[in-house]
Amino acid sequence: MDAKIMSYCPPNITFNDIWVDHGVSKCFMDTICTAVVSLYLIVFGSIQLWMYRKYGTEIDENTLPKSKLYNLQKFVLYFVPFLSLLRIILQATIMDDGMVYGYMILMTVSTVIIYPYSVYILKVERHKLLPSVPPHGHGLVLLGFWTLAFVGENIVFINIGKLEWWFHLNSLTDQIEMALFVLRYVSNLLIFALGLRAPGIAGRFDSDYRSLNDGSSMQSRYYQRRPDDNTSTWANLWYKIRVLAPFLWPKSDFLLQLRVIFCFMLLIAGRAINLYVPIYNKMIVDSVASITNIQFRWDLVLIYVAFKFLQGGGTGGMGLLNNLRSFLWIRIQQYTTREVEVELFRHLHGLSLRWHLGRKTGEVLRVMDRGTDSIDNLLNYILFSIVPTIVDILVAVLFFVSVFNKWFGLIVLTTMVFYIAATILVTEWRTKFQRRMNLADNAQKARSVDSLLNFETVKYYGAEAYEVECYREAILDYQVQEWKSMVTLNILNTLQNVIVSAGLLSGSLLCLHMVVTHQGLTVGDYVLFASYITQLYVPLNWFGTYYRAIQKNFVDMENMFELLREDQEVIDAPGAGKLDVKRGQVEFVNVSFGYTPERIVLKNINFTAPPGTTIALVGPSGAGKSTIMRLLFRFYDVEQGEILIDGQNVKTVKQESLRNAIGVVPQDTVLFNNTIKYNIQYGRIDAPEADIIAAAKHADIHDRILTFPNGYETQVGERGLRLSGGEKQRVAIARTLLKAPEIVLLDEATSALDTHAERNIQAALNRVCAGRTTIIIAHRLSTVIHADEILVLQEGEIVERGKHEELISHGGVYSTMWQAQLQNGKDENVLTQEDYSKEMIS
Repeated sequence: MDAKIMSYCPPNITFNDIWVDHGVSKCFMDTICTAVVSLYLIVFGSIQLWMYRKYGTEIDENTLPKSKLYNLQKFVLYFVPFLSLLRIILQATIMDDGMVYGYMILMTVSTVIIYPYSVYILKVERHKLLPSVPPHGHGLVLLGFWTLAFVGENIVFINIGKLEWWFHLNSLTDQIEMALFVLRYVSNLLIFALGLRAPGIAGRFDSDYRSLNDGSSMQSRYYQRRPDDNTSTWANLWYKIRVLAPFLWPKSDFLLQLRVIFCFMLLIAGRAINLYVPIYNKMIVDSVASITNIQFRWDLVLIYVAFKFLQGGGTGGMGLLNNLRSFLWIRIQQYTTREVEVELFRHLHGLSLRWHLGRKTGEVLRVMDRGTDSIDNLLNYILFSIVPTIVDILVAVLFFVSVFNKWFGLIVLTTMVFYIAATILVTEWRTKFQRRMNLADNAQKARSVDSLLNFETVKYYGAEAYEVECYREAILDYQVQEWKSMVTLNILNTLQNVIVSAGLLSGSLLCLHMVVTHQGLTVGDYVLFASYITQLYVPLNWFGTYYRAIQKNFVDMENMFELLREDQEVIDAPGAGKLDVKRGQVEFVNVSFGYTPERIVLKNINFTAPPGTTIALVGPSGAGKSTIMRLLFRFYDVEQGEILIDGQNVKTVKQESLRNAIGVVPQDTVLFNNTIKYNIQYGRIDAPEADIIAAAKHADIHDRILTFPNGYETQVGERGLRLSGGEKQRVAIARTLLKAPEIVLLDEATSALDTHAERNIQAALNRVCAGRTTIIIAHRLSTVIHADEILVLQEGEIVERGKHEELISHGGVYSTMWQAQLQNGKDENVLTQEDYSKEMIS
């Protein structure tokens, strides 16, 4: 009885037979691929494990990310050796020859060992950290292993035409092998993709950024927080699409919707024309290349030129279709930009005072500009550059396979795949340099804006040279990051050029060979191939540029998305109604508040301001006086207690109606960089000019305005710096007088005025506040001696309350403050109690 003796390779093939029948033998390829991948992981993986064992430190289990992708990653790594075992079992049982060869056993044993070994290394990387700069993903050992394994699966495609392999599906064995190959290929592709994502490791470093969001820093979060440099810009793609989707489709304009549809129809027409241009070029060449039947095909020339006119240059950049599409898209682009900018601006104004106090204006403006610009660019690149290029590639592959043969399709497809893959991988690698350049650019712009806004302080201290040097350092830092970005861009361009040239060379040689050897191709076919492939490579060369631009736009949009993700701290309650002010009574009931949990500013504040009365808040700096005003305006929500206006909790009414009912004259007046008339009219936007002038007269600034060359049209400058402190405060008073609110807040409203102006304005304010609930915040006690009740705050608590005469007679904190101001002469330029009484009698 004959016994089957297992051999290493199949019959009639030895291990030394590498290239057989225009392909590589399975025995040789599986052996080499298995040996290279296994030796790589065993050698370098063992070195890595030794380093972790000697220098690694354990990571707290609670800080490790809980990720479904990490579980999927481990599952697929175990699934590949399972497929290998299944293959050898099927080979021994139901395959055609039923023979198991040595190279199959080697491959199976190696796979069963090295893939679980990679899982072990994966777990070590997840649970231990080396004493160096923390990585932003997996180490090079695992990434290299997964890359080699995936490359090994792709090498199989060079044998697509060899009968020994299973691609032709001629038997049950081929069908089983093909099914296992597809499962193995998809598994290794998934492993490779998940390896780049590193779901079990990347989240570890989120804590680096949480520190930027704690209460110890008032800096705004979105532009200070740096994303992981190696995080793909395609991360959270669905979130980005969901945020942008409402702005992309002009849902409220039917004509714009028709424009969008027509633009896409032009785009589809352009793809068809790109195919027919080289076809008609071939037909023209064939009509004159024949020695026996030369024809003058003017009709073909006319059609060819008409198609070229529609197409334009090889990329369609100057063609009628592209120009028409660009013209029609202008309105759509403007719609998108307008909607995004308006929504972003609305969102910024909806953010809380806490956020605005911590922002950097220069960086915010830079983020807004880059973010909105990037949306338009992103749409153009994706819709009219990337998508058409990919469609052209697929059309070209199908065309060459059907008209020429499969080898031409394979050459085109392989070139395109390698080109796109190289572009994506290198560009993803370059993303961190673009991010760093953006952050340096933000810092440079923020430095310049901050320095220019504070130019007075710079000049007070003679720090011009210091500011210039700081700005120079910011520029140098930006240029360092810019240099890195440009160098990596040159590397990418060189790699792209090598791939494209290799594809063009191989395709041209094959086509020319088939023409010369009369294998069914004509000279016109060569012209068709050369012109079509050149036409295809031109936009493909731009593919890298488009993809880099998309990456850059995504990076630019990241800060804008952080802005849009910034939560509104103070929001209207669901179903909130308008504030109905009938009497104007203000109540603080057991109010406690702190800007941070560690810093409590107000402690159990209780007081009532009856309708038409004047309540004064006095006390040292930091006692909480301005905080009470901010809470009444609902710039912050109270943590304990409640604030009532006519019995209505301010939390349950719309913020707009609340702030419309309250007028304020702040201590530090900031004006718009506009005219005096505009700044006064801001108190009531629709106020007529007569009311504006009347308010200015009551604020004792009308006569002063008339002395200016342009009168009420005088520009006040940035933040009102062209006016004096007293002039700015009087403009603010006029603005509040014009608003005529039911409740008035005066925060040191006359602190920047001289004695004469203060007398006039005090009388005007008294007349305007008559019958209105008024809350005054003051350091100069002489401005509040007429108040119906004075509340003395100290360390966030009300320590005394009563009228001026009562508090003086008590000899407490208020009396001490009054005597100190009189003795130190700090009150010599303000109204005394006697002056006030005389003023009221007159």
